[in-house]
Amino acid sequence: MTPLWIALLITALPALWLMLSPLWRARALFEAQRRFEERDDANRQNVAIFRRRLTSLESALDRGDIDQARFDEDKLELERSLLEDTAPAPKRALKKPGAGRRVVPLVAVAVLVAAVVGYQRSGAEGDLRLYALRSAWESTPGHSFESYIAPLEAEAGRQPGNPNVWGTLFTLYRETGRLEQAAKALNRLIAIEGRAPALLSELAELRFFMAERTLTPEVQALVDEVLALDPRQPKILSLLGVHAFGEGDYALAIDRWRRALASLGEGETSEALRDGIREAQARMASSEANVSTDGVFE
Repeated sequence: MTPLWIALLITALPALWLMLSPLWRARALFEAQRRFEERDDANRQNVAIFRRRLTSLESALDRGDIDQARFDEDKLELERSLLEDTAPAPKRALKKPGAGRRVVPLVAVAVLVAAVVGYQRSGAEGDLRLYALRSAWESTPGHSFESYIAPLEAEAGRQPGNPNVWGTLFTLYRETGRLEQAAKALNRLIAIEGRAPALLSELAELRFFMAERTLTPEVQALVDEVLALDPRQPKILSLLGVHAFGEGDYALAIDRWRRALASLGEGETSEALRDGIREAQARMASSEANVSTDGVFE
């Protein structure tokens, strides 16, 4: 975790510089603004513009382009505009360059604290701990699943709401034969992630084999719930195929496994299903042959 915090600190330094740099430039900016306001010559420019326009107006009168009445009207308008432009405007006093000097560092610290707290609540700190835990376990000579379970269980106490903890524990418990603990871990995962068909299928399969391949009321309820959500869920269809095969209903087993294959890509599971289909077909053919033979002898 130390490299992570160092990286976060390094990325925070530019943000802190952007927040604090105005304080370092405040004195120079203050002096520049003060000098600008002291030599403000806007009134002189307005008077020069008035004189040029008045001269142009007098020339137009001399040429006969306008009469005296029009001249008097336009001159009055120029004088009114000059008065408006040169009227003294209230100026706000410049704040001292040190104003807010204490607030900005406090804001910077508050931003850093908020970032750290926000990361701890919404970031992936927990998953990074799991990654470090797994890396340490994999680097240990002669590591086993059993040596991985104990630290993960401790991590589950620190991160009870992290689904990755319970998902990993479920897999480890299942692989080490702790099926009841695997079911508890899977139920915790379902409570966090919701009753997704994939998770419910895992639970149904686990309970099915724990009950020695029997469709108990609990397993049947899970099967019905999954099929209502996803009728093509391959794990459930595979489970139903296994049950039908065990009951000697090879045609139903073949149907369920073929439907499961349609929802699966290539892999070990697909090959296992094909082997099961071939075995079911062989047994079904053998049963039909026996029936035919019995009919001949009768």
